Amino acid sequence: MSMQQLALEEAALKTLADTVMDRLKAVKAEMQEALTTGGVGKVDATLPDGTKVAVISRTDSKPAAVVTDPEAFLAWVRANRPSEVTTRLVTEVRPAYTTALLAEMTAAGTAEVSDKETGVVDAVPGVEIRATRSTTHSVRPTKDGRDRIAEAWRTGALGHLNLPQLTATPQEA
Repeated sequence: MSMQQLALEEAALKTLADTVMDRLKAVKAEMQEALTTGGVGKVDATLPDGTKVAVISRTDSKPAAVVTDPEAFLAWVRANRPSEVTTRLVTEVRPAYTTALLAEMTAAGTAEVSDKETGVVDAVPGVEIRATRSTTHSVRPTKDGRDRIAEAWRTGALGHLNLPQLTATPQEA
């Protein structure tokens, strides 16, 4: 294939990909809204003949412990676990301890820790349990879903959908 042909093919594919991605973003947002407001956890994607080609599943956000006030967190660790604080030009909690402590609080679902020796439960200032990722959804094609969708595309069975079409941008005279 000549360089000119490759250039045209790449430009055409880029245009197609951009057009499809714009429509995908809009449909994905609409689907997320429908899943959220409808209270639905999953829905099957089926062709007009009823063949299941994919499953759309809502993924809810999961709460996790995050440091929201580093100074308050440092003060608490300094007072309660001074061996976990490193002092250099900057004083900070050892990253490995922060990771372990946040994981412990995430598992417990609360910004509190229990002293393993005394059993005393302390609230940890500067840490909150909050959603760390937004609610989203996934598309998982069935084993032969991609092939069936491709065949439906080729035969025109998806003509009823609002799939993007490439149209020329009107030129100013």
